[in-house]
Amino acid sequence: MPLLLLATACDRVVFDPAGDVARQQRDIIYISTGLMLLIIVPVMVLIVVFAWRYRRGKGGTYDPNFDHSTALELVIWSVPLLIIIVLGALTWSSTHLLDPFRPLNQVATDQEAKAQVEAPLRVQVVSMDWKWLFIYPEQGIATVNELVLPVGRQVRFDITSTNMMNTFYAPTMAGMIYAMPGMQSTLHAVLDRPVESQGYSGNYSGHGFSHMRFKLRGVDDAQFGQWVAAARGSGKALDLATYMELVKPSERVPVMHFAAVGPDLFRRILERCVEPGKPCMSEIMAHDRQAGGGHPHEMRPGAGMPQGRDSAPLHGDKPEGAIFKSPEERGSGPNVTKPANPSRAPGVTRPGDQKNRDMSAVMPMAHPSAQPAANA
Repeated sequence: MPLLLLATACDRVVFDPAGDVARQQRDIIYISTGLMLLIIVPVMVLIVVFAWRYRRGKGGTYDPNFDHSTALELVIWSVPLLIIIVLGALTWSSTHLLDPFRPLNQVATDQEAKAQVEAPLRVQVVSMDWKWLFIYPEQGIATVNELVLPVGRQVRFDITSTNMMNTFYAPTMAGMIYAMPGMQSTLHAVLDRPVESQGYSGNYSGHGFSHMRFKLRGVDDAQFGQWVAAARGSGKALDLATYMELVKPSERVPVMHFAAVGPDLFRRILERCVEPGKPCMSEIMAHDRQAGGGHPHEMRPGAGMPQGRDSAPLHGDKPEGAIFKSPEERGSGPNVTKPANPSRAPGVTRPGDQKNRDMSAVMPMAHPSAQPAANA
């Protein structure tokens, strides 16, 4: 009874979706749980029945020679096999249909039909320590720990992180997806009814993880326009100095609105070059290609990398190894053999030096004159 009372206090937000994606994910949970209960419930019931019916000295037929029952084994193996097949088909189809990178194209309500005609609303999400930054590039505003979306319009989230790996999770709208520094994830979703909920990170990321939450509000188009106008009237701009203060680790950060944000801020966060003078990843890669890396799609070894002491040659054949050279050509040093006659000039060969090039000393079978010795 106390456990049941505690369960009533749980937030059933996953089972109360406000969007089509979250609704389909909830249905998958219901279907999967029901299919697994087809095995679990009978097994639990039969455990009690067998323990009662076949208790010691109380009924049942003792047959010490029993070793096989075709009917029993068909039931034991066929039912779980069928359930696994159904679960596998469900998982395969839902994995493709609910791919977060895939734009929505399934219409379940009139409001969602509108999302297919209108261009998706773009929201750039940045995971920080320990707060969420939302940039609306089309509206030119930004918020901290508050995500407001118009109902019935598809939303495309471009997601990255400044430092640690987190997961962007708004359970009433869609499933979670990772936010990783230096990488961009994408999530498509839509709200089909007004809602006031919250989102958070599902990936532990340090001391302030427990309070890394944001408000999620679904409003109609008129209210969304009013909210955008209010954010523009806040008077604060997300400039470089403000961002450098915001990116510092902090907990329980209140909701913040910014009336203006740099159009290139998200790209610089993604490429980890917000600080003045720090090169972006794309600039570093372009510089490497100009330094001799060649075409980025060239498949030859080392063709996509800058030249260096330990890199493979970018053009031409691989240099000839020392084992193929005569002693005079190898030179001297701590890791090579000294020339037989140091007084001879490097590069000058004598008759018979070519024998070192045909590998006869290493592979006798490769030289005809070595055949009798090899046979012996």
